[in-house]
Amino acid sequence: MNNQERFAKASEKSLDMLKPAYKMWLETKDGYVFGKGAFDILRKIQELGTLDGAAKALSMSYRHAWGIIKNIENRINKPLLKTRKGGRFGGGGSELTFTGRELIKSFIKIKNIFEHVREDELLLTGLDLKISTRNRIKGKVVSVERDESAATIKIKIDIPCTITSFLTKEAVDDLGIKDGDRVVTIVKATEIMIAK
Repeated sequence: MNNQERFAKASEKSLDMLKPAYKMWLETKDGYVFGKGAFDILRKIQELGTLDGAAKALSMSYRHAWGIIKNIENRINKPLLKTRKGGRFGGGGSELTFTGRELIKSFIKIKNIFEHVREDELLLTGLDLKISTRNRIKGKVVSVERDESAATIKIKIDIPCTITSFLTKEAVDDLGIKDGDRVVTIVKATEIMIAK
């Protein structure tokens, strides 16, 4: 084996060891709102009951932690904390508002999705696959029915059959799907079930 072949083989092996990494945050069209640092602060406040305690536990100044909270509140125009003033003998503290708790939940939910994709080798491999022509079926939307959170779309295809697809209401709105639209249906199934 010559040097070029050895280099190619070593290079191929080293690429197999590469894994995706990412840094995640939440933003609006105006930019950054909430990331790992803010997440850690809110979690510590939830755990310890005070912003001061959370800042100390995270080795940051109270002023810096308070500034992060205030920046987020200003960007989303909602409070993250409810504070209680203490007297001479203490008793003060902070607790998260509904918005603060929802930010934590959203961050965890989205991070879990990213982690799942990052760790699932089959899914990562599948990102390179092209959609097969046999899984693309053209048809005409014959009805769109919506409820509060989801939508059912019926599509009449060229063979005597109607396909029914269930999507979130947001997905239907984003695509702007309405009766009479020409669409392409992509069938992606991991299993086929039969009942009698």
